[in-house]
Formats: sequence, C-alpha cells, structure tokens
Amino acid sequence: MNPLAEQGGPLHNRATMQQTTEPLMRAATSQVTAVPRRVFLLQIVTVGWMLVELAASAIAAYRSHSVALLAFGSDSLVEVLSATVVLLQFRPGARLSRSRAARLCGILLYVLAGIVGLIAIGSMLQKSKAEKSILGICITLGALVVMPILAELKRKLAAETNDRALAADAVQSATCAYLAFITLASLAIQMFFPLQWLDPVAAFCAIPILIVEGRRARRGEHCGCC
Repeated sequence: MNPLAEQGGPLHNRATMQQTTEPLMRAATSQVTAVPRRVFLLQIVTVGWMLVELAASAIAAYRSHSVALLAFGSDSLVEVLSATVVLLQFRPGARLSRSRAARLCGILLYVLAGIVGLIAIGSMLQKSKAEKSILGICITLGALVVMPILAELKRKLAAETNDRALAADAVQSATCAYLAFITLASLAIQMFFPLQWLDPVAAFCAIPILIVEGRRARRGEHCGCC
C-alpha cells in the first residue's frame, strides 16, 4: 500500500478532493443542460399553440370580416416567428447571437404595429362592419389563459439564462395576451351592440402597446406585465 495514501499525503488528498468534486460537477453539468432543454420544450409548446391560434383566428377573421381578429392573427404569426428565432439558437449551423435575435424579435413587433394600423384604416375607409364570431371569442379566451402562463415561464427562464431573445419573446407572449383581451372585449360587445366603428377602434388600441413593447423587446427588457 502507498505510504503517502496511509499518512494522508498528497495522493490521498487529491483522491479525496476528486471524490468530493465529481458529484458537484456532474450536478452542475446536469443543471446547465437541463435549462436549455426547458427553453427548447417551452418554445416548441409556444409554436404549437400559436399555430392553432393563427389558424383559428384567420378562419374567424375571414368569416366575420373582423379587422381586430385579423390583427390578433397577425400577432400569432409574429409570435410563431419570434419563438422560431429563439429555437434557432439551438441549431449550431443557424445560431443567432442573442443581441441580434432580440433585435429581430423587437422589429417583428414594429412590423405588426404597422400591419394592424393599415388594416384598421382600410376597414374604416371601406365602412365594413364585423359580424359575430363564436370561434373568435373561443380562441381569444383560450389565449387569455395560455399566453400569460407562457410569458411568465419565459420571463423566469430568460432571467435564469440571461437570454435577451427569450426575454423579448416573453414580452411578445404578454403582448399577445393584451391583444387577446382587447379583441375579446370587442367581440363580446359586438355580440350585443353591433357598432360599425368598434372593431377598427379595438385594433387601433393595440398599436401603442405594440410600439412600446417592441422598443422594450429590442433592448431585451421585461415588460411590467410579465
């Protein structure tokens, strides 16, 4: 037997230190790999839900001629793109820097604000009136339940990983909940009071939210709601 090991020499101390640090290193490595996996799964859920939301709102907007629902569907499309931007960070060949991904997510919100404004103006000029939409009410009500949960989970993971793109995506998820509330309120009122101006006004109400949150998203900031 090695006398140095018997006397607590350097070899013994090194072996003891290795036995102590190895479990800690394995635990730390496991935790590091678990966080990206959680982000990946969260974004997969987001994309899946947003595709359902996009399809339902597009069908509802077409049937009811609702510009507010069309704006809501446009947000769903941007949210899909935003979640995809975050997912691209997991592909080595198509990896985006976090700052560039965050800026891209913010720009998508600016694009959405422009789309909403143009559609709302066109609706008012054509004097088109939205019809009742049960499907629109159901999908916006579902978004009011799902999106705040997703936004909160993304906010926590973004703070944990210091991922600006994920923080920007959390902002967009929260913005989607805002738009869902505005659209749902418009559709609910339209059920009882079919006012011609109500639908485009509801769309206009979403524009300031989109601009403010777009600026915050570009900076990778968290909004107060999430």
